[in-house]
Amino acid sequence: MTLPRRLAVVDLETTGAHPVRDRITEIAIVLLEDGREVERWSSLVRPGVAIPALIQKFTGITDAMVADAPVFSELADTVLALLDDAVFVAHNARFDYGFLKTAFAALDKPFDAAVLCTVKLSRALYPEHHRHGLDALIERHHLQCSARHRAMGDAEALSQFLARIRDAFPADTLENAVARAMKQPARPQGLPEGVLEGIPDSPGVYFFYGENDLPLYIGKSKRMRARVMSHFAATRLSGKEADMARQVRRVEWEQTAGELGALLLEACLVKHDTPLHNRQLRKNDEVFGLRLLPSNKRKATVLERVPLTEGDPRGWADVHGAFRTRKEADNLLRELAYLYQLCPRRLGLDSGRSGACMAHQMKRCAGVCAGKETPAEHDARLAGALAGKGLKPWPWSGPVLVSEHDPATGLAAFHLLDAWCYLATEDTAEAARARCDTATYAFDLDIYRLLLRWFDAPAHRQAVCLAAD
Repeated sequence: MTLPRRLAVVDLETTGAHPVRDRITEIAIVLLEDGREVERWSSLVRPGVAIPALIQKFTGITDAMVADAPVFSELADTVLALLDDAVFVAHNARFDYGFLKTAFAALDKPFDAAVLCTVKLSRALYPEHHRHGLDALIERHHLQCSARHRAMGDAEALSQFLARIRDAFPADTLENAVARAMKQPARPQGLPEGVLEGIPDSPGVYFFYGENDLPLYIGKSKRMRARVMSHFAATRLSGKEADMARQVRRVEWEQTAGELGALLLEACLVKHDTPLHNRQLRKNDEVFGLRLLPSNKRKATVLERVPLTEGDPRGWADVHGAFRTRKEADNLLRELAYLYQLCPRRLGLDSGRSGACMAHQMKRCAGVCAGKETPAEHDARLAGALAGKGLKPWPWSGPVLVSEHDPATGLAAFHLLDAWCYLATEDTAEAARARCDTATYAFDLDIYRLLLRWFDAPAHRQAVCLAAD
């Protein structure tokens, strides 16, 4: 055997990417037996909902075109008859299969079929190539497509691809590739068919839900579909991740124009929704820095804690460090005390009240506590030790814009940033600049660290422009 004897090459156009929430607008089926086309059929479908403008532009199928088309219930028996006893073939097949399975289920019509995905088939046969979308296959194999992003045009192109590979490989190679391409991906038991395949493989944030509307987990990725599927891969599942996978009943997503937008959106949403299975980026109201207080008293503690969360960093020139816990701050101060012979008591690390501190007795403190140096001398050394421990200076003279654009989706975003604070995201530069005068500066330690890593890449810094320009 090479390819299965009876194949139904299917392509759908839809109002969106979610097989439960969105609807079918066009169906095409090309039947192949022993490599020969024996029948073809297609129809527009009235979805019963408005087709989003972006989808109309992408497919060319408008609300007016489907206004008088049959609804799916009028086509269901014809579609079932065409698919009967055939292997269901499609590009990213579980997506199309999931839409049809959901549509049949709404009519209480059972539908099951063996599924062959031509994306997986192409990957198995041509591992040297990185791109396996339909556009890539059309270009690589010189396929003819009468109407790209229309159901019959795309189904015709897939039929030609199957004809190309039928005689291009030894039977055992093709048989092994078909077996891999027909393997069903791992998915949570309660998740509807086709949901994972409907997730765009583009930048964005994804959400796992259980039985209610509180997210179990929020994540981000430059390639959402691949990342989400990796969560449920059998080889990865263990412990807490396996427990989460068992709870997932619904997956949603929000596309962004680029990676930075996904990072910022994830950080904000995790703090707002506090999902059960997110361990990082959770809200922490206790972040603080340290400020050196002037004091001529020998025994006085000279450091005060300054709350940082949701504060304005533009007034923090004399604030050092950013700590989530007292332990983090104390560990730094102990290190500085050891390196610069500072007094633990004056740093607030030693609760002793009289006489020389233990560190001085061990010759690790220069002796401000024993009158061996003045408080001014000690504090000058402390100020020098703390000098490099504050927030890094903002590299620009004021608010900046970082622009992102995803050519595959057409999404554009302009992120307004200043003093390590995330101020706003807008669709246009003009709208983002208009937010400068009204934006609220609210420091967030996770955003600060995120932006530090982002701007560490020279290419990312080159994409920055001053908002005032």
